[in-house]
Amino acid sequence: MGVEIVSFGCRLNTYEAEIMKREAVAAGLDADPRGAIVFNTCAVTSEAVRQARKQIRRARRENPEARIVVTGCAAQTEPGRFAEMGEVDAVLGNDEKLTASAYGALPDFGVAAEEKVRVNDIMSVTETAGHMVDAIEGRARAIVQIQNGCDHRCTFCIIPFGRGNSRSVPMGAAVDQVKRLVAAGYNEVVLSGVDMTSWGADLPGAPKLGQLVQAILRHVPDLARLRLSSIDSVEADPALIEAIGSETRLMPHLHLSLQAGDDMILKRMKRRHSRDDAIRFCTDIRAARPDIVYGADIIAGFPTETDAMFENSMKLVEDCGLTHLHVFPFSPREGTPAARMPQLPRDIVKDRATALRARGETAHRAHLASLVGTRQSVLVERNQRGRCADFTLCEIEEGLPGSILDAIIVGERGGRLVARPDILRSGPAGTSSDHLRELT
Repeated sequence: MGVEIVSFGCRLNTYEAEIMKREAVAAGLDADPRGAIVFNTCAVTSEAVRQARKQIRRARRENPEARIVVTGCAAQTEPGRFAEMGEVDAVLGNDEKLTASAYGALPDFGVAAEEKVRVNDIMSVTETAGHMVDAIEGRARAIVQIQNGCDHRCTFCIIPFGRGNSRSVPMGAAVDQVKRLVAAGYNEVVLSGVDMTSWGADLPGAPKLGQLVQAILRHVPDLARLRLSSIDSVEADPALIEAIGSETRLMPHLHLSLQAGDDMILKRMKRRHSRDDAIRFCTDIRAARPDIVYGADIIAGFPTETDAMFENSMKLVEDCGLTHLHVFPFSPREGTPAARMPQLPRDIVKDRATALRARGETAHRAHLASLVGTRQSVLVERNQRGRCADFTLCEIEEGLPGSILDAIIVGERGGRLVARPDILRSGPAGTSSDHLRELT
């Protein structure tokens, strides 16, 4: 069987899965004839934890002899809960999962729950290494970790206790990783982190994210597309805003951590921006980059949220011009202040999430309609799918995964654009690399 990594949640987990597999193999875990399955869990919601436990039980039924290791954010925050599962052989923390020594010292079958746990105090971790990878298995675009952890304490969020305080990958290491991936054939790189706009605060001279973005674009001229994962708009620095407005290789898509559209709820969430701050940011960036498209995380049914407060979140979709919405029905996480606040009935939370998703879907359909008949640059993914520069999903029948094609949008179907390659304009960029052939 070798070593199988099952990752849940964010892009950071996807990136770290490559390092985990490399370190597990280095420790000789792949030589175990029983095989090993490593679950890289997410803790952002209670549902994410439930799904991880469900898949662990299924994996044991289907692989009765395999060694099952659980790690990731949920393992870091709730190690005992996983250690008590009879299906689990070992529990590793978020720091330990990236080291070969942790996989080389796994306990044997049949040990007590407390002997299964290898989880240290994540708050004691003060640095994030610039781990180098050559590929992200099965991905048409590469992910580069530039930051980990978070210094903020939003009242609903358990993630700082799973990831620790903010740590930045040094600029030189981040640039070198991007160079390495571009040399391996990747046309698009996504910068990722837990609180990415805090990058650099712990480095000498306290550089800002905008400086890193500009350095990557300057020092890696062969990089066709650079993309940012989720950012906190209130922390966007002037150099980042300048890059968004002027650098065509920086993709016109920002996913914003907004969470709510009502000032009182934002205050109770302990967010650092107001409703007006969010609207102003979106308006200003759109003025500088008219083709910009916004995605956003929004929580429905936060404790104490009234109908009027929820309506402010609904209206934020139009006021900010949001297109790609990630809606989370509020899920109380034990150990967070929001879990101790007066909770709304679950049916109200679910109904509000449904209404917010419907509002987002209306905005998304309008966006799709606006692109029909336009020419778009499409990064081809697997299964005849692709992504426009603004991250809009499309169907495209031609092109190797990882290649970039000029395409004409001829329609939309099932919430996706339908694209046809513009043969007169598309070039062979990237189509001959080993990486692209491996993805097909």
